[in-house]
Amino acid sequence: MKREYVTKSRQRTLFVCRAALIAALYVVLTLLSAALGLSSGVIQIRFSEALCVLPVLTTAAIPGLALGCFVANLLTGALWQDMVFGTLATLLGALGTYWLRRTRFWYTLPPVLSNALIIPLVLSYAYGMEEGIPFMALTVGLGEAISVSVLGLLLLAGLRRCAVLETKGNP
Repeated sequence: MKREYVTKSRQRTLFVCRAALIAALYVVLTLLSAALGLSSGVIQIRFSEALCVLPVLTTAAIPGLALGCFVANLLTGALWQDMVFGTLATLLGALGTYWLRRTRFWYTLPPVLSNALIIPLVLSYAYGMEEGIPFMALTVGLGEAISVSVLGLLLLAGLRRCAVLETKGNP
């Protein structure tokens, strides 16, 4: 009985630590993208969005990505609408990635689609950007596709090769 408690407690601790590490990486990579001028403009390439493939390896990535997105938006001075709906887009994308984790390549689509559908509305209504919503959906989606479907797949291949974050029970 005591051994079972220790194992469950250890699994919870590992889950929280992984989520916190992913959140911290998301924030650092977002700040790096912003410092390099890649996180704004017509096509935004955010290094942090490559982490959106991590729910394929661990469920701890789901809260980690959402928390990281919220904190990154907070630190970069985003408006409240961006903090709420940008975090929601990331959360929905992470959940979709987890649900499609057993498919090949298709798990990269949920973050791309959620951001392409939600973020243009935030840019238009919260920030008053005058480009058309369909145009912004295309450019946000393209930037997200580069971040997730190219950089993310490279990251995932490297992590799998090193067996990083692989777990038997996928805590």
